[in-house]
Amino acid sequence: MRLVFAGTPAVAVPSLTALAERFELAAVITREDAPLGRKRVLTPSPVAEAAAGLGLAVIKANRLGDEVTRQVADLEPDLGVIVAYGGLVREPLLSTPRLGWVNLHFSLLPRWRGAAPVQRAVMAGDTETGAAVFQLVAALDAGDVFAQLRRPIPADATAGALLESLARDGAELLAETVSDIADGTAVAVPQTGDPVLAPKLTIDDAHLDLTLPVDEVFARLRGVTPEPGAWVLLDGERFKVHAARPADGLSLPPGVVAETHGRIEVGTGTTPLELITVQPAGKRAMAAADWWRGAGGSAVLS
Repeated sequence: MRLVFAGTPAVAVPSLTALAERFELAAVITREDAPLGRKRVLTPSPVAEAAAGLGLAVIKANRLGDEVTRQVADLEPDLGVIVAYGGLVREPLLSTPRLGWVNLHFSLLPRWRGAAPVQRAVMAGDTETGAAVFQLVAALDAGDVFAQLRRPIPADATAGALLESLARDGAELLAETVSDIADGTAVAVPQTGDPVLAPKLTIDDAHLDLTLPVDEVFARLRGVTPEPGAWVLLDGERFKVHAARPADGLSLPPGVVAETHGRIEVGTGTTPLELITVQPAGKRAMAAADWWRGAGGSAVLS
C-alpha cells in the first residue's frame, strides 16, 4: 500500500507517525513555512518537521493545484490520506490516487463538518465528540464513513486538550482503516442525520459575552482555548482570559469584577466566573489575583 499524506498542524503528526510505521509513504504534503513569533521567523509546519525526522519526501504547498497534482501522479500512490491539511482536495487530484483519498476528521459526522469541529462542539455544549475516517468526496466532509470512535467531552476540557487526545486515538483508527482498505475488507456507509457546519474560528468568535449564563460563557471560553484565545474588553482594549471556571459565589452584574474569599470573580448572566489566568493588553499572562491587585480593586469587563 503506497500512500501520500497531507497534513499541517501538530494534531496531524500522530497520524503521520502511525502510517509511517505500517505503510510506504511516497511523500508528505504540507503547507509552506509560515512566519511565527514576534520576530516572524519562517518556520516549517509540525508535519514538515516530523516528516523530515522520518526521512520522508516533503511537498510544501498552500494550494493543492496543478503542480501538486502532477507531483502526486508521478508518485503513483494507491491511496491519499489527509488530516487537517488546511485546504481542499479537488479534481483531478481527488481521483489521482488509485483508491482516492480518505480523511480523518475530528467529529461525529455529519455533525460538525468543517474546519473547527472540536472547537464548535465544545462551544455548543455537546457532551460527546469523536473522530471519523471517511472517503473524501467533492462536497465538504460528506463522504461515506469507514470507521468512527466516540469520546465524552469532560465538563472542564478545553478544545486544545480534547483535540490532542482525539489526534492520538484517531491515528490508530486511521491506521487500522487503511489496513482494512489494503486488505479489501473495509466497508464505508453513508452518513445519516442532518449536517451541522463547523466553520473556522475568527477572533470575534473568541469574544466572551458576559451577559449570557455562566455555562455558556465557560463553554465558549473552553472552545476557543488555546486558539484564537478568549477575550473581553477592558477600557476599550482586549483583555485575554486564558483560564477560568464557574464559581458558586453570589451573583454579580455582568462584567463587574469583585474579590470573593480570595477569588477574583466576574459577573455573568447567572452566577459568576472565577478568573484564574488573565493577560491585560500589552502585558504578559498572569494570575488573576496579581492583575487585580494592580487594578486597584475596580474593573468592569465587557
